[in-house]
Amino acid sequence: MVVTKEVIRAKAAELGFDVTGFTHAQLPTETGRNLDTYLEQGHHGDMEWLAGKADRRHTPAALWPEAKSVIALGVNYGPDQNPLDQMVTLAEDNRAMISVYARNRDYHDVIKKRLKALARWLQGESGEDVKVFVDTAPVMEKPLAQQAGLGWQGKHTNLVSQDFGSWLFLGEVYTTLEIEPDTAEIDHCGSCTACLDICPTNAFPEPHKIDARRCISYLTIEHKGHIPEEFRKAIGNRIYGCDDCLSACPWNKFAKLAQEPAFLPRDALDGPKLAELAQLDDVQFREMFSKTSIKRSGRDRFIRNVMIAIGNSGDSSLIEVAQARKNDASEIVREMASWAIAELS
Repeated sequence: MVVTKEVIRAKAAELGFDVTGFTHAQLPTETGRNLDTYLEQGHHGDMEWLAGKADRRHTPAALWPEAKSVIALGVNYGPDQNPLDQMVTLAEDNRAMISVYARNRDYHDVIKKRLKALARWLQGESGEDVKVFVDTAPVMEKPLAQQAGLGWQGKHTNLVSQDFGSWLFLGEVYTTLEIEPDTAEIDHCGSCTACLDICPTNAFPEPHKIDARRCISYLTIEHKGHIPEEFRKAIGNRIYGCDDCLSACPWNKFAKLAQEPAFLPRDALDGPKLAELAQLDDVQFREMFSKTSIKRSGRDRFIRNVMIAIGNSGDSSLIEVAQARKNDASEIVREMASWAIAELS
């Protein structure tokens, strides 16, 4: 069989990918320079894993010199309602807001399985070597996706698709097979600044640049220590991640509901009660969030976030819930419990 782009796209669709594009295993030198500047400015916060192999992120060839082509793939995880509206509704009932991507199975596990199946098939049909990645290696996924025509990086730095809006999980197959590249997508943001304007912590110093140290997603997921007091009120009831800039994008009018059951929200993770989450010990936490991306952050950081949301609730009946965590084994939980009590008193 001749392995054409059309044949690869058909196989990818059969495996559950919603969009497939192709590009050379190269990125412009400007991409690497932008990353270096980002790191030099300290905008990555304490994500040392990002800085540790920065030179290997510059271009696919730096990671795998033999690679000739990249197959960029996307899976839709569109929600059934606007997260901005849902967040307000949940807050009124003292319920927690969890980022859309984290409400069910860890997408890394789901997509990597599909990538491996596609790679095995491609290797069998072409005899060429393959490697697969899904946010698990030093790969510049969004620039590659734009170069392969899947979408463009919006002013919030995330990928935007004309067909799926803000809601695409990305994965890549690197291969030694020569594949004709698709046309890169162009920027369709125009003069719109909706994603920048809505950010509750002003995490964008300018369009197309983000300071992770001010980003609620970074603060509630990646940041290991205390969340600076200047950002706590802005966090609201968000206990894991933030979708504000994604949700505000006008291109979401073309978004579609996710069809993959693993990406539809579990009932237990779709607006859980803050009071119940606050009582989780480590065993209960790992059981509740089994096979989700939330489990990787650990119980202590998670309960830290819950305490902040309780402090922002305005409901004094939750003081007792926060008081129960004042003797918690975790220092960051104890500190945030004290902050929550002070806010509600």
